Amino acid sequence: MRRPELLVPAGNLEVLKIAVVFGADAVYIGGEAFGLRAKAKNFSLEDMKEGIDFAHKHGVKVYVTANILAHNEDLEEVREYFRELKEILPDALIISDMGVFAAAKEICPEIEIHISTQANNTNYGAFSFWHTLGAKRVVCARELSFPEITQIRREIPDTLEIEAFVHGAMCISYSGRCLLSNYLVGRDANQGACAHPCRWKYSLVEETRPGEYLPVYENERGTYIFNSKDLCMIGHIPKLIGAGIDSFKIEGRMKTALYVATVARTYRKAIDDYMESLELYRKNMPWYLEQIKSCTYRQFTTGFFFGKPSEEAQIYDNNTYVTKYIYLGIAGGCSKEGYCQIEQRNKFSVGEQIEVMKPNGENIQAVVKQIFDEDGNSIPDAPHPKQKLYIDLGIPVARFDILRRKAEEC
Repeated sequence: MRRPELLVPAGNLEVLKIAVVFGADAVYIGGEAFGLRAKAKNFSLEDMKEGIDFAHKHGVKVYVTANILAHNEDLEEVREYFRELKEILPDALIISDMGVFAAAKEICPEIEIHISTQANNTNYGAFSFWHTLGAKRVVCARELSFPEITQIRREIPDTLEIEAFVHGAMCISYSGRCLLSNYLVGRDANQGACAHPCRWKYSLVEETRPGEYLPVYENERGTYIFNSKDLCMIGHIPKLIGAGIDSFKIEGRMKTALYVATVARTYRKAIDDYMESLELYRKNMPWYLEQIKSCTYRQFTTGFFFGKPSEEAQIYDNNTYVTKYIYLGIAGGCSKEGYCQIEQRNKFSVGEQIEVMKPNGENIQAVVKQIFDEDGNSIPDAPHPKQKLYIDLGIPVARFDILRRKAEEC
């Protein structure tokens, strides 16, 4: 039985370090160009190098996305980008375009190539084709079921790895190849600039009755007809491994450190528990479900794994996330006085109860006894994002611990 890789997203250097500390086997990131998350903060080459060094020191791999569908004017810049990446040596490049693939093979053949889900890989013939060209791994289209993936594993070379999304946002278009954003607002999803119009509210208008909006579903406010639930396969780890999937991929390069830490930690424990014994995995299932629902999400679905989803996989009445915890910040360790160092992300006050989230699975309750600014002045609350603070929690806090609080307390 293969031990699957846990592949976690990171939109910036801070989140990469959190992903590594909270259990990732590999992290995928995007540079400032040629990835499909142009609105993410993404990585400069300097940050990318620091992130790769940090990950490698912890035995974690880093994959870099270059998965746009390239136009003629992109190709020379792509080639220059690969020359730069050749100097810092990520563990793999994630690519969907054949022209980009060819450039990578020519310029940095020592770096593995993984074929993106954006290439719409839906059959074993396509997987084998990419393998003959030199790809090390192919990412499944999200539209594949367990029987289809199992057959692909059976038909392809054992040395070709299969990666599949197991958690996060779904796309209304076939494995992400969407034209809706380009049509409505001129932002090309296939060039990394998706405006996510699949989350917007829609109504129908009959051509002879302009201005009279008809609900698509029985809801007077209209409907979010393209708004998919989020994928969650935490309860199906045995079937994922049994299908021969080598890498479990988490979606979310635009997510917060709290989201990444929560999902990475939960899937890490679920995988490790199952590899130890099925009984342990089943015993801890309530904990996995409780933890995975503690981060921001849009209800859950199993996507296409068990066949074509029904209308129940969509959310028709809203496009909002369920949020149970507020992200306060990442601990930078403790001062000589024993106070927790933090760069604050959301407001909190003296006297509030918060939670310290640790990589080992512990969630420790603590009360904010005192807050000090950078100059050592005592302050009653922390209202300013990214303010550097020292907090007296009365308990030891380690670097990279996550601080959060229940949403209903804010």
